[in-house]
Amino acid sequence: MKIAIVHDNLVCKGGAEQVALSFHNAFPDAPVFTLAYDSKNTYPEFKDCNVKTSWFGRFIKSEKNLKRYYFPFGIMAMQQLDVSGYDIVLQSTTHCAKYIKTDPNALIITYCHNPFRLVWSTESYEKVVKAGAIKKILYKKVIDMLRNIDKTFANKTTWFITNSKEVVPRIQNAYHPKNEITVINPSVKCENFYVADAIGDYFLVVSRFESYKKIDLVVEAFNDMPEKKLVIVGKGSRENEVKLSAGPNITFLNGLNVQDLAKVYANCKAFIFPQLEDYGITPLEANASGRPVIAYGKGGILETMLPYKDDAMKATAIFFDEQTKDALKEAVGIFETLTFDPAFIRAHAESFDEGSFVNKIRSFVMNKYISGDVVKPNNVEEPKPVIVVA
Repeated sequence: MKIAIVHDNLVCKGGAEQVALSFHNAFPDAPVFTLAYDSKNTYPEFKDCNVKTSWFGRFIKSEKNLKRYYFPFGIMAMQQLDVSGYDIVLQSTTHCAKYIKTDPNALIITYCHNPFRLVWSTESYEKVVKAGAIKKILYKKVIDMLRNIDKTFANKTTWFITNSKEVVPRIQNAYHPKNEITVINPSVKCENFYVADAIGDYFLVVSRFESYKKIDLVVEAFNDMPEKKLVIVGKGSRENEVKLSAGPNITFLNGLNVQDLAKVYANCKAFIFPQLEDYGITPLEANASGRPVIAYGKGGILETMLPYKDDAMKATAIFFDEQTKDALKEAVGIFETLTFDPAFIRAHAESFDEGSFVNKIRSFVMNKYISGDVVKPNNVEEPKPVIVVA
């Protein structure tokens, strides 16, 4: 039995990349195929993997340039990435991992974090929504083309797995899989985090600087609360814009190693999570540090947190109902009146530890292989490469 792991790209640190690492831990001898690999900006553990990139990845390594040249060159390169010769292909994807070449009878298992956001949730892209009339026409043509490619290659998947119940209907609506979708919640590496004896005087955000992450909302809220300190860890396309709007009570950090990040988590008063996420591993990392979460109470967070109702000692988070600075400020105010139990919070996080996730993934893959589920559900032939022209 030969197995290959495929991930969209390895150019940053995020929850999807952590899932790909867990796949490697489940199948340590399997090579990891990807569009592009930047060893300096993704998790250092990938240096221990046999990473194979497309021709695109030989020229493009940074996240910024990957986004710039993804269409059409990244799409074309991924369709030319040859992963034939493997009995099982385990894909971790939101967009292009499923575009690779495989053997016709390979068992393809796709861990879909979310259907390709640009084509299936276009309204979440500010650049598209706010584009002028001519640009919107061009965007529509490109998006229609990408939707066709995405759906065509998704039909190769035999079994879909996803990270939360939140994503299941999105996969059903986008790809119409004939087999049941399985939910296996991603894990947190509890061993990387610890509960501190004493905490600091700051609130914490760990996130990429992208529009849907709503970091600007947190900055606006803390600009209105200058007496409260906020630390933001991360980088991304809106980094400069957000930094320029931040008051002196807000500190920005990036490039932290595992030990430094664990310290920042362990010493924060609470972790702030303002976005609507399919799942979200960072709140569990905060919980693994014994720290409570102040979160927008919708999406995947509902499957990982125990929200405060009447006993903070049996809770791991406080939810706010609207993505507004006033709602966040109110939640922060409520938090300041409560006492949480770090030991209870840590114990809750341990129920999501990586070992359980690795075992579930390994068992799922092996059970499907042993049962002989190698025929594609839609009985489609290998898609021919799609040449995309802007």
